[in-house]
Amino acid sequence: MKNPFKIFSKKIHASEPAKHAKRSWKKRSPHFSFSKTMLALCLLFLFIPLFVIIFYSFNESKDSTFTNFSFVWYEKLIFNSGDLWASLWNSFFVAITSSIVATILGTLAAIGITWYKFRGRSYIQTTSFLPMVLPEVIMGVSLLIFFSGIKMSLGLLTIFISHTTFCMPFVYLMVSARIDEFDYSIIEASHDLGANEIQTLTKVVIPALMPGIISGFMMSVTMSLEDYVITFLVSGPGSTTLPLYVYSMIRFGVSPVINALSFVIVLAICMITIVLRKSVKNFAASR
Repeated sequence: MKNPFKIFSKKIHASEPAKHAKRSWKKRSPHFSFSKTMLALCLLFLFIPLFVIIFYSFNESKDSTFTNFSFVWYEKLIFNSGDLWASLWNSFFVAITSSIVATILGTLAAIGITWYKFRGRSYIQTTSFLPMVLPEVIMGVSLLIFFSGIKMSLGLLTIFISHTTFCMPFVYLMVSARIDEFDYSIIEASHDLGANEIQTLTKVVIPALMPGIISGFMMSVTMSLEDYVITFLVSGPGSTTLPLYVYSMIRFGVSPVINALSFVIVLAICMITIVLRKSVKNFAASR
């Protein structure tokens, strides 16, 4: 019988010349790459408007021509923009609260629909994706008719309910994708060690699904912060969010204070992303 380790070592040595040939061919090949070029163009298309906003946030003038470098719009943002900060607070309050509720409901729905068999399961799986594919106008009008039918006054509460409704399918999708790669043997191991259903869910299943849960939460926050159509239809007096406030400023001309606020939000999101990325890596390494 042939020695398997000898055969394996021969295969490794035989593939080394092919690897060197492939590397030398890559060095001699032209540097142009269509995929890399398209990637660079797409990144430029996405980030150039952001860089323009940041650039003009330091412009002393309101015009499109750059005059002098100044922090005047950041000063007005901090000291003379009470209504803007109030709308930003409303946006963050609705985004965080609705995302937390949507994450809890979407996670439990993904676990229940994926692991348990019951009547109407396929129907629920199909209808759960409707808020993602329906136009926002249709969903906003249907929610407005619903709130009018139950005689609920429009305000932050109706915005919260609406955002929870259309954010929950995104959490369900993220967590379901994570469940598809789930190792079911750890559930059997937890049962063998004496854990009940609640202990298995909280100490085994939820930690294993945490990357998908965090992704769903962040997606929900993003969708809630940038939504305008549904928020406009279900909002009431005293419930102006940041998209509604910015759109109302278009009639009088958008102030460069918005550019300064955009740069502050971008910095905050970058810091939060870095912290969450390190936290998720540490959490995954500790498991």
